[in-house]
Amino acid sequence: MTSSGAQALDTTSIQLKWVYQAQFAGYIVAQTKGYYKAHGLEVTVKPGGPDLAPPQVIAGGGVDFAVDWLPSALSAREKGVPMVNIAQFFTRAGGLITCWKVPGKTKPEEYFKGKTVGVAFGGNEYPFLAFASHLKLTTSGANPDIKIIKLGFNVDPLLQHQADCIATQIYNEYYQVLDAGIKPEQLITFAYADYKVDTLEDGLYALAPKLADPKFAAKAAAFLAASIEGWKYAVAHPEEAAKIIVDNDPAGVAVYKIQLRQMKEIARLVGTGGKGVGYLDPASYDQTVDVLLSGGSTPIITKKPEGAWTHTVWDKAETELK
Repeated sequence: MTSSGAQALDTTSIQLKWVYQAQFAGYIVAQTKGYYKAHGLEVTVKPGGPDLAPPQVIAGGGVDFAVDWLPSALSAREKGVPMVNIAQFFTRAGGLITCWKVPGKTKPEEYFKGKTVGVAFGGNEYPFLAFASHLKLTTSGANPDIKIIKLGFNVDPLLQHQADCIATQIYNEYYQVLDAGIKPEQLITFAYADYKVDTLEDGLYALAPKLADPKFAAKAAAFLAASIEGWKYAVAHPEEAAKIIVDNDPAGVAVYKIQLRQMKEIARLVGTGGKGVGYLDPASYDQTVDVLLSGGSTPIITKKPEGAWTHTVWDKAETELK
C-alpha cells in the first residue's frame, strides 16, 4: 500500500449501477475505512437508480469510473462509448427470473410464452433478452411472445399481478418479494446460469482514451488497488460492511438486516480464488460475448468487441498492493 503523506489528494469519482447498498460494499468500505486516501485519492461515490445508465454518465464525463454489467457495457461500446473493463469483482451471476408458481408447470416455456415480464432497463434488460432468445421467444414486434414492462424501484408489478414474472437478483429483489409476505413455495425461479445464458455482472469500467494517459492509468491502478482492499474486507467482515453501508447511506433508508443479508449473498458472487479479487477471467468474458451474439435476428451485440477489457490496470494494482 502506498501513502499520500502530506501531498494533496487526487480527486476521482465512481458511478454505481444502483442505489447505495451491499452490492457496492467494496467501494463504500474502501471510502469509509480510508483505503482510497491511503492510495492518494479523494473519491466521490455516486449512487444510481432505475433511470440512470452508467454508460451515459461516464460517456458524458460525469465520472472517471463506473460499475456496470458486461452486457450493458459491451452494448454501449458497440454504440460508440469506449468502455473498458479494468476489473471484474462479480465472477458469478446473481440473476433470476421469479414467477408465480403454477401447479404442475415446471418448464420455462410454460411460464413465459404469452406472459408479461417486468424487467429493469438501463442495461439490466440484456440478460433477460438473451434468456428469451435461448427459449426462442420474441420480446418485440407487433405481437411478441413475451410482453415486457419496465420495473422501477420495487417488485410491485409481481405482487399486484401486473406481471406474471419479474427479473430479480438473488441478493435484492427476490428477497423483496419474500419480505412482502410471499412464501418461497408460492414462487418458481429460473436462474440464467442453469440455462447457460448467465453473463458477467458487476465489473469496473473506465474509458479507453483516458486509460491511454499514463497519469490517469496510474490513478486507475491506485483506485483499483484500494477497491480490491475494500472488497476483501467487506467479504471477510459482512457484519461490519453492512453497518458501514447503513451508517453512510446518503438517502438514509438502508436497513441493517437487509444489508447484512445482501452482503452475505454478494460475498458468494465475488471471486476470491484463481488469480485474485477483481481479476477478469477471459473464458467467462468469452461466454458472455457468445451469449450476446446468439440472439438470432436481434443479437444484443452484432460483432465480437476488440479492446473491451484489459488486465494492465489490475496487474499494476496488484503490484501496488505488494
